[in-house]
Amino acid sequence: MTASRTPTTAEELRGVGLRVTAARVALLETVRGGDHLGVEAIASGVRDRVGHISLQAVYEALHALTAAGLVRRIEPAGHPVRFEGRVGDNHHHLVCRSCGAVADVDCAAGEAPCLTASDDRGFSVDEAEVIYWGLCPDCSTATTSS
Repeated sequence: MTASRTPTTAEELRGVGLRVTAARVALLETVRGGDHLGVEAIASGVRDRVGHISLQAVYEALHALTAAGLVRRIEPAGHPVRFEGRVGDNHHHLVCRSCGAVADVDCAAGEAPCLTASDDRGFSVDEAEVIYWGLCPDCSTATTSS
């Protein structure tokens, strides 16, 4: 029995039909190594790996990677867009109203109950996006100690 090998980032890009470039590899690895990163943080991480890259090139690569399903884009209302490498599951997010921290949270329980709308109005639902809002532990502590 042969153990399955994890594909390289370049193989993943090729597997979804994207051209492999140093910038795309660096960008995908930066997103996966981060925690719900904004565009500026991603650009900085890519620059640390490959040198200069324009912000426009970062946006274009993020668009391509998101469209290919390798990266997920989240946009909590009133906060800047963030990107994450956790894809292919139906997880949700916790967002701090104060500092904007974002954390993953698995779907409520069982067979993705959030995919069953009370009235789907004829839609074929394949994904649900839930955002839980509140205060993170640091902001909760700061609020109660003020």
